[in-house]
Amino acid sequence: MIRKRLSILFISSLALSATLAVGSSGAKPVVKSIELPNKLRLSYAEQGSASGVPVIFLHGYTDSWRSFELVLPHLPQSIHAFALSQRGHGDSARPAENYRPQDFSADVAAFMDTLKLKRAIIVGHSMGSYVAQKFAMDHPDRTIALVLIGSFTTVQGNAQVKELWDSVTSKLADPIDAGFVRDFQRSTLNKPVPREFLDAVVQESLKAPARVWQAALKGLMESDISGELGKIKAPTLILWGDQDSFFLRHEQDALAKGIHGSQLVVYPGLGHSPNWEDPKRVASDLTAFIDKATNAKSARR
Repeated sequence: MIRKRLSILFISSLALSATLAVGSSGAKPVVKSIELPNKLRLSYAEQGSASGVPVIFLHGYTDSWRSFELVLPHLPQSIHAFALSQRGHGDSARPAENYRPQDFSADVAAFMDTLKLKRAIIVGHSMGSYVAQKFAMDHPDRTIALVLIGSFTTVQGNAQVKELWDSVTSKLADPIDAGFVRDFQRSTLNKPVPREFLDAVVQESLKAPARVWQAALKGLMESDISGELGKIKAPTLILWGDQDSFFLRHEQDALAKGIHGSQLVVYPGLGHSPNWEDPKRVASDLTAFIDKATNAKSARR
């Protein structure tokens, strides 16, 4: 299952433009790094007006801030975007331990403290969406709204994740094979993405050592916060591709049922990574949701 459709996606991707599109803002993110109070250094990309609404983007398993690289150009300047590379990922520090969802969530809070961001909208993809849920539960007063892309309630009992752990991740050793990483990233897609973008995310995943691949996935497999979804009070948008082979429709329905007032948007023909496969639409839906959520907050003041 993990390797299906790979040859079709590779052939199709060759037909795509070698130039990444520049969208509505026309701006390019500035890549920075920051040291948190616990001395952990995180890499992140920042874009948008300093007076805009703060939006923090959290990538998926073994990815980096570049997971949102195709989305960012389509966002307006009124969105002050911070796309993080979470601990162990991309160019961020790789501590020896603490790769549980609660650790990633605590880093988000520390990141906000360091930049003096009182509240923010939290956007997460895949693993990042689970961290976003955890953050919204732990810090409801700091969560303006929540966007979950390719999300899930728990990976416990998930056959795809178990297969990934049993057959590959638990046995990984450095250096990690680039061919495996490319196959893994392609397996999340149902539509092709620009080849140079896929090359970039593969290189980003290769920056994470085997121990991070193992610790981050083990942390997810040992966590189950599905019984706490009712703690999430922030307006929530759930974005899901109906060809996602990792997290199926019943997971999305469970999220929508568990998070009161949440909205589920289904993308026909997209896989696990809508932010890669149709970034312009994701950016459009994200922008409309943020406008609605922030206007509603203002109206209640």
